[in-house]
Amino acid sequence: MKRPILVLCFTFAAGSLAAEDVTLSLKQAVDMALRQNPDIALARLEEQRAALGVQVVREPLLPRVFAGSGLAYSNGFPMSIEGSAPSVLQARAERTMYSRPQGYQVAEARETAVSATYSTAATREEVALRTATLFLDLEKAARAIDLASKQAEEMDRVEALVRLRVAEGKEEEIEARRAALNVARARQKVELLRSQRRRLSASLSTVLGLNVADRITPANEERARPELPSSEEASVREALQDNPEIRKLESELAAKNLQMRSFKAMRYPKVDLVAEYGLFAKFNNYTEFFRAFQRNNGEIGVAVSVPIFANAQDLAQAAQASVQSQRIKTELDRLRGRVEADTREAWEEIREAGTAAEVARMDLDLAREQVNLLLVRLEAGKATLKDVEEGRYAEHERWMQLYDARTELEHAQFQLLRQTRMLVAALR
Repeated sequence: MKRPILVLCFTFAAGSLAAEDVTLSLKQAVDMALRQNPDIALARLEEQRAALGVQVVREPLLPRVFAGSGLAYSNGFPMSIEGSAPSVLQARAERTMYSRPQGYQVAEARETAVSATYSTAATREEVALRTATLFLDLEKAARAIDLASKQAEEMDRVEALVRLRVAEGKEEEIEARRAALNVARARQKVELLRSQRRRLSASLSTVLGLNVADRITPANEERARPELPSSEEASVREALQDNPEIRKLESELAAKNLQMRSFKAMRYPKVDLVAEYGLFAKFNNYTEFFRAFQRNNGEIGVAVSVPIFANAQDLAQAAQASVQSQRIKTELDRLRGRVEADTREAWEEIREAGTAAEVARMDLDLAREQVNLLLVRLEAGKATLKDVEEGRYAEHERWMQLYDARTELEHAQFQLLRQTRMLVAALR
């Protein structure tokens, strides 16, 4: 009985891990990544942890109450047990009324929570860009495979024509070998592109939170050109304004300054509200050493503690926080410069890619006209089928170049949108 059950379990497990074919548009891929990407999930968990950190350091509205017993047998004078007189039942309530260091620690925790929020926003933008980049590369690889397969078929036909002419004595044997080499190169190109497509599909599946073995196919779609900022200067202003990475560092800087102030505030007094209750018993010899005995006893008041000498450790920790604050300021200045440089570089890439796409389109038009001219010459007997097939091969090569140029243009546009925090809205 055990063996069929094991086989059934293995079959079920294998079926659950089987690769699936998934067809997605760019919008669907981005939506899935924003829902399922592990990096975003981790960033959200860190954001929740930081938000809970405020509750950890903040003094609760109600005092902390402890109840228990200090029950003990007394031989002679009733001494204290953990600072309290021996009692059948005892309770203690405490609440901090004034503590400068704790106030700074609460403010620091709030800034840390804000920093985690900006970190999540930056992660969303980064995941959206990574998804779009991989999707465009996968789309380009799929188109390149189709064109390369057609080129391989054309090279097969050219080889057949060359071998026929060699058999007729119209071509040298070396031409047949050259044609066979061209066929091998074309097939090798197809295999390389298929391997590249598999790697891109696996990478995109990981970003989307899918099984790495799932085969993703880009849907055939016509995408509108994304709306870009009006000018380069406007995009620089938008990139620097409310940038999540810059805001994250600014929150970290504020938190570090508050941490430094909390260490320096250790020399200020601390005021606690304290209330105690004790239920005494006569077997602790209270009646022998005190004039009167009272079974129920209580007190309420404040405990004030004032540091007399400065703590060298607190001063050293404050100095450390000051050094880290200076480091964050340096990183902040460097980040602002890098954001501006990356934004301007994205504009340069858009201009270069746009020019390259236009040149590639003109080159393709010329190649198509050349094929039409070869077809006319073929009908007139002035060209051969080999010339036509080679012309079509060149036309497909120009199509590849056009697809590459358009993909690079979209890459540059998405990079600019990512700098100006418009990418997620544009892709969704």
